[in-house]
Parts: sequence; structure tokens; C-alpha cells
Amino acid sequence: MERHKNLLAQDEHRAASARPRERADAARNRARILAAAEDLFAERDPREITMEDVARAAGVGRGTLYRRYPDIASIAVALLDEHERALQEKLLRGDPPLGPGADPGDRLAAFYEAMIGLLDRHVRLSLGAETGRSRFSTGAYGFWRAHVRMLLLQASVKSPDVLVDILLAPLAPEVFRHQRDDLGLSPGQIADALTSIARAVVARSD
Repeated sequence: MERHKNLLAQDEHRAASARPRERADAARNRARILAAAEDLFAERDPREITMEDVARAAGVGRGTLYRRYPDIASIAVALLDEHERALQEKLLRGDPPLGPGADPGDRLAAFYEAMIGLLDRHVRLSLGAETGRSRFSTGAYGFWRAHVRMLLLQASVKSPDVLVDILLAPLAPEVFRHQRDDLGLSPGQIADALTSIARAVVARSD
């Protein structure tokens, strides 16, 4: 038995050793790229930023940049990932009403409030993440869609597959930026309107 355990341990060690590890220089380049891109997104419209801009600001060659990130959208997605994963964790295991334990209408309203907060803090990154790709293809959108669809099913709302993308449409970053920056609406006003929609949609199913 002891010999069997030792063999298993050796196999696990070999498997771990075989996994590709990020070289120290590659890790440094990745950190420099993301830091430079975040500064650029904070200063400029992400739709006007080029890969050459990022490479120059990060002090890396274009080949180094393109080997890791194929376009501006992929860089923005990488920067957004940490913020989005934190919200996803709250939806899955956080306190109600954002997390489990509240009724679907309250959870949908809390989701809208949290997403408006996320957009308010990171709208430039969100715009950059949709540059050059459909928002529907991102992993985060798939998560939000699955979450809202689940709430609609729990509330027995008719045609959840039709409604789910309609309910997510107001959270498109260009819509939020237009409302906040062009129309002068506050994030609180936008969130209040969306939470009213959430409760009205669920109430119609009662």
C-alpha cells in the first residue's frame, strides 16, 4: 500500500512538472502590458486605442503583445476579469438579495444595482472589452445571461429565453455611458429605473 502511495505521489509530481509554467520574463511582460493598458483606458476612449499604443506604452515588442493578446478587446477582458469574477462570486454565494435566499424580483433588482455600480467604475474597460467582438461572445455575458434566465425561470416568467437578452440590453456599456455622460443621468437614477423594470417583469408573472 505504501509503495502504491509513493507511485501515485510520483505520478502527481511528474504531471505537475509537465504543466506549462509562465516564465518570469513572460509574467513581467504580462504585468507591464496590463498596467499600461489600464492607464491608457483611464485616459482615452478605448475604441481609439491601438495595439501599437499599448506595445509602446508597455515597452514591449508587437510580437510579444500579439502572442498573448490578439486585440484590444482581449486586453480589456483580462483587466475586467477580476472585477467581474468578484461580482459573480457574490451572485453565487453572497448575501441576499444579491446572493441566494431572496425572491427572484429582489435578486434581479439587486443584480441591476450591482451591474450599474460595476459599469460606473469600469465603463471604459467595458467599452474596450466589446471593441472588435460581440458582447454576446464574452464569458461574462454568458454568466450574466445564465443568472438572469435562472431568476426568470424561478419566477415562472413567460418566454424567459426571449426576455433575458432584452433585460440585459440596458447594461450594454455604450447605453450606460450615453445615459450617464450625454444625458446627465446619475447611476442612482439609472439603477432605480432598472430595478423598477425588474420588479414589474416578475410581478406580471404572479
